[in-house]
Amino acid sequence: MARVTVEDCVVRVPNRFDLVLLAAQRAREISSGAQLTLERDDDKNPVIALREIADLTVELDLLQDSLIRGMQKHVEMDEPEETPELDQVLFGIADPTGPIIGEDATDEEAVEDELEEDMLSIEEESDLSEAPLPEEDLGDEEA
Repeated sequence: MARVTVEDCVVRVPNRFDLVLLAAQRAREISSGAQLTLERDDDKNPVIALREIADLTVELDLLQDSLIRGMQKHVEMDEPEETPELDQVLFGIADPTGPIIGEDATDEEAVEDELEEDMLSIEEESDLSEAPLPEEDLGDEEA
């Protein structure tokens, strides 16, 4: 193929705008060191890209996918998904120790249990403060 014309490539890619985008993407790949599928013959990268598209020596689907990935501003990373139970606990949808309650509703039993625990801890602290401190045996040190 001595010269590449757009008509040779439009047979493979009917839309001329898509053809320009795919050829530009392939030319970028060649510039960045991608393996050539045809001989260079002193041609520049855009001409080689068009020749590869016309001869179908490159996968057009893979080329289009790489073009789309290159134009995306936000690339999603493959991360493990969180379990629904964890989402419910983190966002207050469910009580981790009991049944699901609404945001406006209060769990009266849980509130009473917390108050009772607080009162018991206050009573224990007051009992400890009232108890006499044990006297140390100083007799061994004097001898």
